[in-house]
Amino acid sequence: MCRLLGFVSSQPESFAQAVGENLNEFIHLSSVHCDGWGIATLDERTAAAHVSRAPELAESSSYFTKTLEETNSDGALLHLRWATAGIPVSENNTHPFTHNGFTFIHNGAINPPNALDPEIDPGFKPFILGQSDSERYFYFLLTQIELLGLVDGVKSAVNKIRSNFDFSSINAMLMNDKYFITICEHDPSRKPTWGLDGYYDLFYKPEQGQVLVASSGWDQAGWINLPNHHILVVDRASLSAKVLAL
Repeated sequence: MCRLLGFVSSQPESFAQAVGENLNEFIHLSSVHCDGWGIATLDERTAAAHVSRAPELAESSSYFTKTLEETNSDGALLHLRWATAGIPVSENNTHPFTHNGFTFIHNGAINPPNALDPEIDPGFKPFILGQSDSERYFYFLLTQIELLGLVDGVKSAVNKIRSNFDFSSINAMLMNDKYFITICEHDPSRKPTWGLDGYYDLFYKPEQGQVLVASSGWDQAGWINLPNHHILVVDRASLSAKVLAL
C-alpha cells in the first residue's frame, strides 16, 4: 500500500510551493509507508520524465530532502511505498515507473503480482525490470493506450482488471506532457487492517494555475473527493479537469 501525490501547474514550482504548509504532514506518512520513495518530473514542454527514487524511508533520507528541494517543474509525481508482502524492497520495485514519455505511480495490489503478464504487449516486456504488480499494471495501461488512445485505453485497462482480476486497489496516477490522469478504483473493504475508513480515498484541488491530487491521511481541508470508479483527466495546456465515470 502506498501514498500518491501529484500536481500540474501553469509554471514550474516545487512541491512546497504547490502543496503549501501541509506538505510535511504528507511526508510524515512515510513513517508507515517506509519501503521507498520516488519523485518524477515531466515538464509540459518536454516528452521525457526525470526520476529520482530509492528503497528507503523518505522522512529520514537526505537524498529525498535534496530531491524534494530541487524539484522545480510544471508537472510532478511523488510516491511513498509500503511494499506488498512478497515483493522485494528494491530500486527496481520503487515507483515511479517511466516509459516513452509517460510516468506512473500506483497504490494497491493486483494478485498474483504477475497476473497481467499475458495481457501486456510483448514489445513492452523487455522493459519490465522488477517483480511488482505495479510495473506490470503500468505496461498493461500502455498496451491498452496504444490500442485505443489515452483516455479510452485507461478506461479499458481499468475495467478489464476490475472484471477479471483479484485486486485491493488500482488507484494510480499517469502523466505525460499533455495530460495528468488519476485513476480511482478500489475495494474499500480491502484496506489495511490498521487503516482508517477512507484509506484508499483520493482528493483533488483545482486552483488558479494548478491542479493537485493526493491520497488521504493528512490535512486536505477544501479538497474535493474523487469518487471511486472514476478517473480525473487534467489537460495540462488549459489545466481544465474532468471527472469521468469508468
